[in-house]
Amino acid sequence: MMLLWSKRKNRKPDKAKVNLPADPEHAAPKKQLSEDLLTNEQTLRELFRNCSDVVFREVLLAADHRLLIIYIDGLVDTKALDQFVLEPVIRDSLREDRQPEQLREVIENQLIAVAAVRKLTCLHEAVQDILKGHAVILFNNESLGLSAELKGGDVRSVEEPSSEPVVKGPREGFTEALRTNTSMIRRKLKTHRLKMESLTVGELSQTNIVISYIEGTVKDTIVQEVRSRIGRIKIDAVLESGYIEEFIEDAPHSPFPTVQSTERPDIVAANLVEGKVAIFTDGTPFVLIVPFTFWAGLQSAEDYYNRSLYSSAVRIIRGVLLTTSVFLPSLYVAIVNFHSLMLPTSLVLNFSAAQENTPFPTVVEAFMMEMIFEGLREAGVRLPKQVGSAVSIVGALVIGQAAVQAGIVSAPVVIIVAGTGIASFTIPRYTLGYALRLLRFVMLILAGTLGLYGIALGTLTLLLHLVSLRSYGVPYFSPVAPLMPESLNDVLWRAPRWKMTNLPKQTTPDRLERIPEGQEPKPTR
Repeated sequence: MMLLWSKRKNRKPDKAKVNLPADPEHAAPKKQLSEDLLTNEQTLRELFRNCSDVVFREVLLAADHRLLIIYIDGLVDTKALDQFVLEPVIRDSLREDRQPEQLREVIENQLIAVAAVRKLTCLHEAVQDILKGHAVILFNNESLGLSAELKGGDVRSVEEPSSEPVVKGPREGFTEALRTNTSMIRRKLKTHRLKMESLTVGELSQTNIVISYIEGTVKDTIVQEVRSRIGRIKIDAVLESGYIEEFIEDAPHSPFPTVQSTERPDIVAANLVEGKVAIFTDGTPFVLIVPFTFWAGLQSAEDYYNRSLYSSAVRIIRGVLLTTSVFLPSLYVAIVNFHSLMLPTSLVLNFSAAQENTPFPTVVEAFMMEMIFEGLREAGVRLPKQVGSAVSIVGALVIGQAAVQAGIVSAPVVIIVAGTGIASFTIPRYTLGYALRLLRFVMLILAGTLGLYGIALGTLTLLLHLVSLRSYGVPYFSPVAPLMPESLNDVLWRAPRWKMTNLPKQTTPDRLERIPEGQEPKPTR
């Protein structure tokens, strides 16, 4: 069998892989624009054949001169095109003293009332600008064209982010428009040191990516690593930032995320100030942030808008609930099955009485209820908002009550699983919650087979894994492991703002000062 498996593994594929990007038949020709407008038009019509949304608008001018405007309906603001391009050009064409050879320069410099206009020299540039939502203008007897940025179409307005709501804090969230998202950061950080580097990823989608960081605050090695990892991506299309995340994360086989994802501008701005790098992707409201540490997954934006004492208490409770969400079902199974002497006698008798009517072992009951709970949660997310929450709540109550009355599971297991589910909802970062949900099942298996020894073994393995992870060179468990005492004022304990005088050591090049010392409030009495 091993020999057969080895032969299958080494067998060459029947068909050679075809690289989609290298498709010369469908690629735009990188040749210069012709002086003959008809030639350019025929080439573009051939490239955009069967594309009913691509509009070719020909405008006849004086002295048999003409120009051609090409744009994609739905991507271009047609009202602006009529008002700022077509109307001035047609009105000017009535002048008889206009020299045809000056037409392009006059249109470029005097007639088109558009801020962003650039010259085109080759067909490839023209095709790319048309696909980006620009209006391309080509002239007769002229080998140069013009590209006017007149992006339009319907886009979603700025709304409160649904995945990260807060009681106290900004109500704005990112949208699917890239420049709208970057402008939100510009409004919050008004400094020339905020850099926005543009890249294009995806041979078919040509998705715009923006790498953002604050020069002088972030380590150059982190920025260079981000550029390098994104530059290595070869993919046909990028439709969401998750596509990029899978290519640039540090530990693709680990359940723990090493890249943060958020749709809140205030979180992105705060992380940029602390020396991290943000990655914007066109077409999605989710922005990636690197490096990402385990403790950042426990921090909510609201922690920094409330008083430090309350925020610290909430963080500690959140840490306890995180531990509960991972270990509570497995601890119950291990203690009831293997170490019942650890419990008071009355409690053991109650658990035994509840267990008498059920035919399954405790670990099987816990697995069944966990699977049902995860199913209800997924159904609540996928169903329409109006019925999703009702179905999940009613389903949990009805199934839990019915399962106990039917003698399929015991009441303590239902209570344990319900408490675990509530605890898991308190984790601010949704991607970290995924990892903990997976770990809960692993711990259940270990507890059902080895008892508390299995949980101890799993916990030790988990800690070894966490301390070995890195995110862009930053230890995943820092500043706890390795211990950095000067950075511990923003882990479980959130120090007052006037006490957080330095930026994090892990991401900034030097020990940068955030605020001067000695600003503790001392009002006179």
